[in-house]
Amino acid sequence: MYLFLSHLSFVDVCSSAVIGPKMLTDILVEKKFISFFRCVAQIWLFGPFVVTECFLLASVAYERYMAICKPLLCTLMCVCVQLVVGPYAAMGLKSTMIHITFTFHLPCCGPNITNHFFCDLPVLSLACADTQVSKCLLFILTGALGVLNGVITLVSYVYVGIAILRIRSADGRRKAFSTCSSHLTPVSIL
Repeated sequence: MYLFLSHLSFVDVCSSAVIGPKMLTDILVEKKFISFFRCVAQIWLFGPFVVTECFLLASVAYERYMAICKPLLCTLMCVCVQLVVGPYAAMGLKSTMIHITFTFHLPCCGPNITNHFFCDLPVLSLACADTQVSKCLLFILTGALGVLNGVITLVSYVYVGIAILRIRSADGRRKAFSTCSSHLTPVSIL
């Protein structure tokens, strides 16, 4: 569990560090703009951290399922490492690469200035070409990732809930539920 918490903390700090400095400088300066290179870098760095955070939360739900429903298999550290590395490598980088490819292949004309400190959808408004395909892809990609994470988390906690209800002692149920409540709070906030 501490392995997951350390990585969740890491991706939270990194995603805040990508957006925070630009937001703070925009508060202090009168002329607010972001260069094209910084915009690409911002999306390239921010995307994997956000997607990774979502999948890490789903991995924690699966780990809680393993810890409560199949406690003898939970000691396999290799599975936990795979559940941490997978979101970084597989989902975070791939989804960001797809998003960046479809966003920045569009030609921009006119003033390349946006009044935002975070350039994601505002970049699409600067494009001269039709952005419907990019917007639709972004919507489908984001929706699919959100639904997948939600299903993994929900199914894991349905099994955990059933396992907790089968525990005979009230003290055992309380202990099992307390291990899950610390995870359910950030999941519900996200």
